[in-house]
Amino acid sequence: MSTVVRFDAFTKTFGGTRAVENLSFEVQAGRIVGLVGPNGAGKSTSLRGLLGLVRPTSGSAAVFGAPYAALADPARRIGVSMEGVGLNPAHTGRRHLTVFARAAGLPDSRVTEVLDLTGIAHAAGRKLRGWSTGMRARLGLATALLGDPELLVLDEPTNGLDPEGVRWLRTFLREQAALGRTVLLSSHMLAELENTVDDIVVLNRTALFVGELTALTGDGSRLEERFFDLLTKPGLVGAGEVR
Repeated sequence: MSTVVRFDAFTKTFGGTRAVENLSFEVQAGRIVGLVGPNGAGKSTSLRGLLGLVRPTSGSAAVFGAPYAALADPARRIGVSMEGVGLNPAHTGRRHLTVFARAAGLPDSRVTEVLDLTGIAHAAGRKLRGWSTGMRARLGLATALLGDPELLVLDEPTNGLDPEGVRWLRTFLREQAALGRTVLLSSHMLAELENTVDDIVVLNRTALFVGELTALTGDGSRLEERFFDLLTKPGLVGAGEVR
């Protein structure tokens, strides 16, 4: 398998506060990797660093072997969903997607395809100010899928989804991985991640664990139990490496 994402001693400091420290892990093609940690653990900062939205204080983050800014036509290689990014409440769902598609040089027909794929075609003509949080979450995923990317980077993609929506997302992401696509997502929903991901990164400013999910739960433990073990007794489980 090839390496799609690589963090190498990634560190980011804001003023006197160190948001992420010495984060190192790799994500291999065709895997679903969950990034988990408490509030303020540095999950979103790490993802933003990968996407070139924040510069590391030291270390690096690379995608497909290069910094995001160095990629040619990144919208066709990486799909991103981050809450609230680029949403104009006066736009309809279709208009929102059309703006992003045209900016990436994609045909309008792709907008119709992703509306259908994410189950929001029925609301495409409604202004976003009237959309529920769950519908906006699906719109974020539809936006990420416009370029038919190799990698999906999703920040809290289950926010606002009802149980049916969460189940749909889990199935959808597994189908994407089966097609050879790679998914890196952050989430607070540990029970759902346990049913979705191949690999896990437990982060609390620095990596407490990196490895296959089964390395944490293979003894019959639940992910939630092991997660809190790592937060309170970080030496209990040794860090591995995502393969």
